[in-house]
Amino acid sequence: MPAIRIARRPHADGLPLPQPATAAAAGLDLMAAIEESLVLAPGERALVPTGFCIAIPPGFEGQVRPRSGLALRHGITIPNAPGTIDSDYRGELQVILWNAGHESFKLHRGDRIAQLVIAPVAEAAWEEVAELDETERGSGGFGHTGRSVHSQERT
Repeated sequence: MPAIRIARRPHADGLPLPQPATAAAAGLDLMAAIEESLVLAPGERALVPTGFCIAIPPGFEGQVRPRSGLALRHGITIPNAPGTIDSDYRGELQVILWNAGHESFKLHRGDRIAQLVIAPVAEAAWEEVAELDETERGSGGFGHTGRSVHSQERT
């Protein structure tokens, strides 16, 4: 993993730096740097501060991903997942949380709200052509390759 500079905002005092939950975890836990508890009603969204700013090196990005436990147990997810943090962004990391569940969810200071994954970025070099090569799939879109054995039996 590349070295990443991190700056703490005052409202993150007392919170740990983003860190993995286990030695083999790919994501770094981001925590809520809120002063008071926040209640998300079903269908509601909120922008939740983490209290940290980071400097991701060129050639890398940060991907903000939902926590699977929050999604499974409470329906709390990130509507734009994965959120992208570009290497030239220097503002505070904030996470859009959405309650897709059926009950209100109470968020507390220091709760783990998302995971941050640092990933390499491949730069694309466009090569404009008159036509593209043919493939077995062709222009088949959504659901085109997802036919199950059962749906094939019905045809």
